Amino acid sequence: MRSVDRPGGRVRVLGIDPGSLATGYGVVCVERSMLRRIAGGTIRAKGDTLADRLAYLQRELARAIAEHSPETAALESIFSAKNARSALVLGHARGVALAACGIAGLGPAEYTPQQVKAAVTGHGRADKAQVMLMVQRLLGLVAPPPSDEADALAVAICHGMSVRVRSAQRIAHGLERAP
Repeated sequence: MRSVDRPGGRVRVLGIDPGSLATGYGVVCVERSMLRRIAGGTIRAKGDTLADRLAYLQRELARAIAEHSPETAALESIFSAKNARSALVLGHARGVALAACGIAGLGPAEYTPQQVKAAVTGHGRADKAQVMLMVQRLLGLVAPPPSDEADALAVAICHGMSVRVRSAQRIAHGLERAP
């Protein structure tokens, strides 16, 4: 497991919004209360079979992890699906994302969509447009990122701020020294 909670230091967080057809990813650097987008995108499923599409997803996530060197990761957890088949396929995509993070030693955290929305917008029932706009504002982007990438960046922001809060709490309780 890589070091995550360096007091006063920076932490690079990989956020993943798993999907059966499109998986968003985003890497955010969190330093104190400053947020900066390092990278992000959408991995669109390629291949004729489910196995081909999942293998492609794993390769692309591994490439993003190797290229951007995150120190920690977080995924959006499954909250609901329209039907059992959709939930099963989404579960496969989440499994691949969890495995890619595990192989890289990232030990990903998981957040519900409501937790992510509350962390980014202040309201757990915010709609997609609100999340996209707040991600744009928090990261100082010229335009809102595409939906899947915005969701992944929101997950990264949520986890990055959670890591910073836990570090500040440890300092306040004398468990760590301030920088």
